[in-house]
Amino acid sequence: MLIVGEHKIKFPKQSDNLTDDELFEFCVINKDLRIERDADLNIIIMAPVGGGSGYSELEVLSEVRNWRKKNSGISFSSSTGFLLPNGAMRAPDTSWVSDERWATVPNEQRKKFLPVTPDFIVEVRSNTDTLKGTKAKMEEWIKNGVLLAWLIDIKNEQTFIYRADGTIEKITGFDKKLTGEDILKGFEFDLNLLMMP
Repeated sequence: MLIVGEHKIKFPKQSDNLTDDELFEFCVINKDLRIERDADLNIIIMAPVGGGSGYSELEVLSEVRNWRKKNSGISFSSSTGFLLPNGAMRAPDTSWVSDERWATVPNEQRKKFLPVTPDFIVEVRSNTDTLKGTKAKMEEWIKNGVLLAWLIDIKNEQTFIYRADGTIEKITGFDKKLTGEDILKGFEFDLNLLMMP
């Protein structure tokens, strides 16, 4: 058992190279923790986010969900783990999966980590995240099949847009609107919504 802060973490007897099902069970046992796995199969325990990041995550999630309800696909919160082709299990702050990709997920897998790459994801950089590390995670998302990804850096009021073609666009300031481009057609997100009252 490992104690991180106030949390007692219960490891399986053999904690190296957990299978996907063992990782899922590990996360269920330690449900109060935010856990991911990288491509090298390292278990990563992340700190809870502060109020600013939590507020921003909810704003983005709400707007994506509202668009999805009027259009198509399925959206997920930051509690949803995705099994990526490189072996990582990641949980973006907000994600959207098209109907076509969702249809490839077997019904028995839908209650566990999802063996599908989202079409669209958003990561909100919290104060405990380094910009370098978060950018590396965004590159990983794109390399594993995400078509459009937003990295929102609240602290510096900047957004990085990652696309499947390898381009990265930087937007400075929260006085602009982002679009879903050809992935979430008609979707717009006003960055001003991220300004916490």
